[in-house]
Parts: sequence; structure tokens; C-alpha cells
Amino acid sequence: MSEKTYKQQLELVNLIERFTGQDGVHHTLIPSLFLIRESRISEPISRVTEPSFCIILQGEKEVLLGKERFLYGPGHYIVASVGLPVTGQVINASTESPYLALKLEFTPTEVLEMVNETDISINQGKKSKRAMFVSGVEPSLLDVVVRLALLLENPKHIPILAPLIKKEIIYWILQRSHGGALEQIALEGSNASRIREVIDYIIKNYVDPFRIENLAEIGNMSVSSLHRHFKEVTAMSPIQFQKQLRLQEARRLLLSDSTDVADVAFRVGYESQSQFSREYSRMFGFSPRVDMNRLKENHV
Repeated sequence: MSEKTYKQQLELVNLIERFTGQDGVHHTLIPSLFLIRESRISEPISRVTEPSFCIILQGEKEVLLGKERFLYGPGHYIVASVGLPVTGQVINASTESPYLALKLEFTPTEVLEMVNETDISINQGKKSKRAMFVSGVEPSLLDVVVRLALLLENPKHIPILAPLIKKEIIYWILQRSHGGALEQIALEGSNASRIREVIDYIIKNYVDPFRIENLAEIGNMSVSSLHRHFKEVTAMSPIQFQKQLRLQEARRLLLSDSTDVADVAFRVGYESQSQFSREYSRMFGFSPRVDMNRLKENHV
């Protein structure tokens, strides 16, 4: 690591500490920019991630997508190019050296605008790329991230400069070796873009059962192509994707406002409580009621 890179990372560490002060995910004055701080190793937390770029400055985190494991720490960033049901866990953090990260959310439209404004070569090959990847932070990208974060100290410049700097961050991500995984999602008519439409549909209608033929029609592809490209993009089948969405929402409901397991199972689309309990236990390692009590005791 060069001296300049070290100083830039330290600058971001100090800035995140200054603008957070306590654990949690903190909104900022810059739209779609979040600062994250955790001073202890966390429970695995399941959620649907938004399309986003997240860079870690301190600590380590593990993210599971289906059965795939993504591990990243200082000097690395992770990108999700579509909404994905993931399980994340901070695995290296302490009071003296908390986990610190910066996350920037974006939309496929913002990516497409950048692709259209540049001479980036679009590869419309038949094989879709995974919609999540980890990469090392290049100096050019780190420079831009620092400039974006420093706007928090001069809020009057945010309305004009933040959108421009955000576009520059997207530009540098597209330039890297994994950039194709981002550009394919934004390109209208690509297989990955069609899968994004199917993903959006499942997320909005996860409670309702679906026929795979209907999903294939939404994606304008055959059933076999849908299965192949969906798994290439998300690391799981459409049914597995829906199941993760249902169980994640069930866990949220159990923790927040309900103690009736049967009611929660019904609300997320299950007709059988026993099937719900089996699949919940398989995903989270505990029965719904045991998991609910355990998490409430630990204040997760």
C-alpha cells in the first residue's frame, strides 16, 4: 500500500467516525450515501441488498449469496448490481477498531447513462455474469470516494458536485475487470437485464406463488434459458430466491411486531406452518420461536 493510499484510507476512517459516533447504518446529506459503523462481531443478518457499491475501511465482513461466500476487508469493495437476498455478518470488529464502511446506492438507469456517455465496450455474450463481486480498490477509484465523502464537510456543494462524483465512481467501477457484471444489468435487451426484470417481479410479489412459465414470459426467454441465466446472475433458482425473500421477511416480522408463528408463515406466503418451520430452521439454524427469543435477547 502506498503512503498516499494509506493516508486516504485513514482520512475516510476519521471522517466516518466523526459523522457516525455510534454503531449502525447512518444516512448522510448526500442522497444514496450511507456510513456504517459496528464495534462488535454481529449476528448473521439477512436482507435484500439494493444495487450498490460498498467499500470497507476497517474490519472485515462476510456476505453469503445462495451458497457463495464473499469475504472483504480494508482495500476492497463489493458491488451488487441488482436487488439480492443476502446474509451479511461483520466478522472482525472491536470497540478499539470498529468495522467502518461507506455504501453508495445507484440505479440501473444511472449505470446506463454512464455507459451511453462513454466508449465502454459492451459485451453481449450469451453467458450472464454474477450480479455480485468483490474487487480491490484502485487509486483512481479511491480518489473519487474521498472527494465524495469530503463533501459532507461542505454541504453547500453537495447538490451540484455529488451527482457528478457519483457518476465518476460508476465510471471507474465499469472500467475495472468486473465492470461487465454491472453494465450487463443496465443494457436493455441483454439476458442479465431481462433477469433483472424477473427479479424485480419476484421481489414485488414474493408472497404469491408463481408459475415458471410466467416468469419466462416476463423475461422474454425460454424456461431453460430463464433457469440458466437466473442462476448465473443470482447463484440460485427462482424458487430458492423467492424462499429467501419469504424467510427474511418472516424473520423481520417475528423480531419486530409478531409472536404468532402461524400468522407470520401465512403473511409471507406459506400455507403450511410445518413447512415454514422446517425451511426457516434450515436457513437460520433455529426454529422460528427459538430464533425470535434469541435475537430479542441479543437486541439484534
